[in-house]
Amino acid sequence: MSDLKIAVILGSTRPGRNGKQVADWVFEKAKGRADADYELVDLAEFPLPHLDEAMPPSLGQYAGEHTKAWAAKIASYDGFIFVTPEYNHSTSAVLKNAIDYLYGEWNNKAAAFVSYGSLGGARAIEHLRAICSELQMAHVRQQLSFSLFTDFENFSQFTPAAQHDDAATTLFDQLETWTRALKTVRA
Repeated sequence: MSDLKIAVILGSTRPGRNGKQVADWVFEKAKGRADADYELVDLAEFPLPHLDEAMPPSLGQYAGEHTKAWAAKIASYDGFIFVTPEYNHSTSAVLKNAIDYLYGEWNNKAAAFVSYGSLGGARAIEHLRAICSELQMAHVRQQLSFSLFTDFENFSQFTPAAQHDDAATTLFDQLETWTRALKTVRA
């Protein structure tokens, strides 16, 4: 068992979402890794209302029980893989909301990105990179981008192309290296 804990955060709650298949694929690939323990975190299991905390998250003075539970969950991880759809040239509102709820729990941790959409979700990742930078997260270069046209049958059945396997290995390697380095920073 590794001392590194990394969450694969499923960033869509839409009924019939494609993200569940993508997150499950990422999680299955990650489970065999020796240098970190991975856990799938589905935002559907953390029903956060639109940000309803009176105090800025940077103060860490959470009032809502839903916020406290979310903060405890995120604080328990050393790194993250965000699995995001691309909606209207950006990430999903539910993922942005979940990120915005917290501040210190994200600081000095590593992040990687997996996206899907008509253009592979690249624009959603670019927005997440900026958000994570503001939260003092180090994000790795390697990303996975799945096209609804080539990695899904009938736009709904996830059938990733073989080249994504090597890219996933690189993503995990980079993320685990940065996660381990940042754990020393937080210590």
